[in-house]
Amino acid sequence: MHISIATTLLAAATSVNAFTDSAPFILFSSADLPSNSPSQLQTSSQVLSSAKDLLSTCPTSRYVLISQPNLHANDIRSENCRHTPNLCKAIRSSSTKSTYSVAEVIGQISGAPLKSHITKACENVKGRRAVEASFVEVEMKHLPPVGENEEERRSVLEDNDHKLGELLSILGEEDYTVLVFSDPNEFRPYHSDFVSGGVATSHMDLKREVLEGEGEFEGVVNRRKNATERDNRPLFEKYQFFTPGVFMALIVLVIVLAILTVGLKALGSLEVSYGAFDKEMGPAAQKKQQ
Repeated sequence: MHISIATTLLAAATSVNAFTDSAPFILFSSADLPSNSPSQLQTSSQVLSSAKDLLSTCPTSRYVLISQPNLHANDIRSENCRHTPNLCKAIRSSSTKSTYSVAEVIGQISGAPLKSHITKACENVKGRRAVEASFVEVEMKHLPPVGENEEERRSVLEDNDHKLGELLSILGEEDYTVLVFSDPNEFRPYHSDFVSGGVATSHMDLKREVLEGEGEFEGVVNRRKNATERDNRPLFEKYQFFTPGVFMALIVLVIVLAILTVGLKALGSLEVSYGAFDKEMGPAAQKKQQ
């Protein structure tokens, strides 16, 4: 599963601008991990699940968890990895046999659940003695928010990459797994300044909404699949036909019908002779006759 940096980080880069409220996730290892070609736009829960699957066999004994707050995909997509040469060099290294990366991760990813999962996986390795995993956890200097001070951001990014290069140089060429993620991040929603990009932005926003709701949809589907037993309860026990609202509406309807019935009967009981409407037989005519 050795994938070049151009493939892993630029596969989904159809435009220069990416979501400013997303962050990349990068995993590379000296071990042969299962092949995986992920979508470059995923939620944090999806990425975390995929990473746990890849690390479930405890592929190496050394793990480096690198937190780069406010890291953005465009920081790595820069021309010829100008601002992150050491990171790109490590991914391209001949000792790196497996790479898993997602350019746009929506949501937060922290190192705690990853470390906990790796520890348990290494303790429960089958077919050999339990491996005691060693961890190096590093939090890089915070990058300034995207779009505020680009010069300062590039300077901090280059300093962090230099520090990363020194750290990776002591790993050697065997038995290591490196994970790079953004925790915490202070991203703001992206708003396009170009009218012509409105259609593309709407399309990507819709795609993100689908991704964010995908986890809930899968949960509903799984619950339905697990419901293998047939429900044989009577119809009126399974469903509530007369809710309080329906019951109140029926009562009001009965009262209104009763009032209308009484009113119609009262109108029907009025007895007025036809002669009362005749000019010759009316009250005025009777007075004249008198």
